[in-house]
Amino acid sequence: MDWNEMQVQQPTVMNMLKRSIEKDRLAHAYIFEGMRGAGKKAVAMLMAQSLYCPYKQDAAPCGSCSECRRVEHGNHPDVMLLEPEGASIKKAQVEALQKELTYKGMETEVKIYIVNDADKMTASAANSLLKFLEEPESPTLALLLTENVHFMLDTIISRSQKISFAPPELERRIEMFEAQGSSKTAAALLAKLPDDVGGNYTGENSDWIVQGRALVIQLVEEVHHRPQQMLLTLQEKWLTHFKDREELDIGLDLLLFWYRDLLTVKYGQQNLAYPDLTERLEQQVILMSETEVAKRLQLILDAKRRLRANVNAQLLMEHLLLRLQEGS
Repeated sequence: MDWNEMQVQQPTVMNMLKRSIEKDRLAHAYIFEGMRGAGKKAVAMLMAQSLYCPYKQDAAPCGSCSECRRVEHGNHPDVMLLEPEGASIKKAQVEALQKELTYKGMETEVKIYIVNDADKMTASAANSLLKFLEEPESPTLALLLTENVHFMLDTIISRSQKISFAPPELERRIEMFEAQGSSKTAAALLAKLPDDVGGNYTGENSDWIVQGRALVIQLVEEVHHRPQQMLLTLQEKWLTHFKDREELDIGLDLLLFWYRDLLTVKYGQQNLAYPDLTERLEQQVILMSETEVAKRLQLILDAKRRLRANVNAQLLMEHLLLRLQEGS
């Protein structure tokens, strides 16, 4: 992805960085925070290219010289990428990075290190990095990428310049999940979930979302047309699939998406969470006013809040289904 493409997708971010590069006023450390697919890693690579490219125009690198190509292909000796090994970034990884950074740049004065999923550093790794942020032994530029900045040490955040990336367009997120192996039906739902949730159910794990989706469709049908069945389905299927509070919260999100889709089709808009069921949604919304749909949305949001207050999950869901059925 080149500079102009990212300028279109993230104009605020790119304009800010462009001014800093042109005035030679880059901070020593940045936190790029935003949803998956927002282009954080692409921008980090473009920054590295911009600093090393001898043919850049304004701040935009040419993208074709040997410096740009080596950065793009991960072969530049002064650009280092640190990523989680397994579930986390460990202290030994940070120490190895620090050792590399103590040496003078092989070809440039400034070395760049990019930490992907920086929120996944262990406590000891984060403290080790903090020490280096405070007292770097050579000229460095740190680019810390995260989808969950609130999981990072406050002391690291305070010593870095935070740049927030706008969420990617929904269609781009759907394509991203499909590229990771999720089906079209799963991707449409995953794209609407927060990254720290949806990212756990990609590829082969997306089957769980697909099964949850089927339960939502069944439960909604029973709430509105076969209410005598809904509590049985809740007991035998829903609570055995959405087993803990975190999973139940996702189930409530999937239910919330159904009623949001009702309003979406009512106004002829796109980007449905259940795009293959447009006809069924259109039939159901005919029978409900906008006010009635809005009431049901509020009931689900209230249930999500109560779930966080540690109420009994079964009682919460029973109460919610009965109120959805009554519409009040």
